[in-house]
Amino acid sequence: MKKLSAALLLLSTAAIAQPYDNALTEEAIKKRLAPVGSVYLAGAAPAEVISSGPRSGEQVYQASCFACHGTGALGAPKTPDDWTTRLAKGREVLIDHAINGFNAMPPRGTCMDCSDDEITAAIDFMTAK
Repeated sequence: MKKLSAALLLLSTAAIAQPYDNALTEEAIKKRLAPVGSVYLAGAAPAEVISSGPRSGEQVYQASCFACHGTGALGAPKTPDDWTTRLAKGREVLIDHAINGFNAMPPRGTCMDCSDDEITAAIDFMTAK
């Protein structure tokens, strides 16, 4: 009888206990990484991105463009001579390539949250040097 009582106690404990889900399935990982809360900003719609306003061309360049265009990585235009050949194709072509990608340049470079106007401002900043 003692063995039966011990077995029942063990089974009831196992049924009640909720072990930590450490599975490596995609669903289990998403569940562990899910946010536990959110921030409410008065006047903001849920999930609305709050922008501090448009960034200047220099700000975008420093934050997103410099890694390649400041070093010339992967053939990115860096010097005035590099830009001259590209500007000869026309400013609109250059803007299109920056927004949509071209050769080693990915779409929007590394600034996925930049507006088209901010990308254009960054181009204007880089080509004005």
